[in-house]
Amino acid sequence: MSDDEVDHELIALLRKSLGLGGGAANPRAAETKVLENAQFIFDNAIDVALDPAKTKAAAETIWRLMQKKKYSTHTWTEHELHPKTKDESTVAFIFTMDLLNFSFWSELSEGKRFAIEYRGKTWTGYWSLVAALQRALDEDIPITDPEFWTDEEACTEDVIKHVFRSATDEEIPLLQERIQCLREAGRVLCTDFDGSFTNCIYNANNSAAALVNLLAESFSCFRDETTFHGRRVRLYKRAQILIADLWACFNGESYGEFRDIDKITMFADYRIPQMLHHLGCLLYSPPLESAIRSRKVLPSGSTWEVELRGTSIWCVELIRREIEQKHPEVKLLPTNGNPPSNGLPQSNHHSHNSSKNQNDTETAPPQNGSAHKHSKQNSASKPHNTGINAILIDFFLYDTIKELELDGEESIPHHRTRSIWY
Repeated sequence: MSDDEVDHELIALLRKSLGLGGGAANPRAAETKVLENAQFIFDNAIDVALDPAKTKAAAETIWRLMQKKKYSTHTWTEHELHPKTKDESTVAFIFTMDLLNFSFWSELSEGKRFAIEYRGKTWTGYWSLVAALQRALDEDIPITDPEFWTDEEACTEDVIKHVFRSATDEEIPLLQERIQCLREAGRVLCTDFDGSFTNCIYNANNSAAALVNLLAESFSCFRDETTFHGRRVRLYKRAQILIADLWACFNGESYGEFRDIDKITMFADYRIPQMLHHLGCLLYSPPLESAIRSRKVLPSGSTWEVELRGTSIWCVELIRREIEQKHPEVKLLPTNGNPPSNGLPQSNHHSHNSSKNQNDTETAPPQNGSAHKHSKQNSASKPHNTGINAILIDFFLYDTIKELELDGEESIPHHRTRSIWY
């Protein structure tokens, strides 16, 4: 074999080791390496640290409040903007949504920031994206069709600008990057997966970790990796939240059935570090804290930014482990609200819908149906037991920081990073 020939056997072995292509006999064998990389970041971080005592205390508080508020997957479709069907069109919508789910924060006031007018309301943050996609479909623009994305005569830049036309003078951030994501994803899906993301799901063989790896391998716009202390580290925020949204939307069934869903970590963006710092779990060096409080932009991939993201993932994992240690019964309970196979009775879960990925600076008005609304409605509910994983902890922490922000009680701003990764 010459040096420039492709070694197909080696590639097949590599794909098998990553749990791709159905090559792994056991889907649980696939690993994303996100948690392992997060621990490496934490172990080598200089400007971000954890307070063990505060982390343990936070774990108990989070567990108690999550039971009181009944966090599960059940209410994902209850928000008026999320799809109500449970079919391939819903999968296409979720893929498009999380393909473009990044960088909505703005330094402008609520009335001046990028916003979408739809169904008589004004939507900001994550919901502006969902509203724009729904509005486009109402206007018969096939914005969730990969073949449309690749047709540059039909799907022109002007058409995409029309899809994301703002109700204010501020345009959607990173428009050109969003167009590039659509073009690339369209080419990959049409060339390698017969034009449908459902074939990616089938390829992963019901493994969340395998699907994350497939996304990162096949789509550069999902390859959320960087270098830290000479080592390549994976963070994979959008790839993981795509799997979480499928899991939540389909309630752990059909296209959302993943046998290893608990391998998904917290989604490393800028809201969860903010909440973990508020709880006293995350500690910042004086220079970093000063930069965050002064709203200085932290470049994507910079040491500070990577430490914030990686340490947050590891902190949520420690919280999850502490909850399991103190409440071992959670291992026998369902995380999605479905009846457990061991015969335990099903509780009537009602949760924050899984739109933790709002990624916005300003809080949407309560009438917009923002995620915190669900938690407040359930605050007086009787405590009950449900399972736990990093996804649900992430949803809870995000929901809580949005409540605090709405009430003007957040203790520190979120860090500012403009990138396609979150």
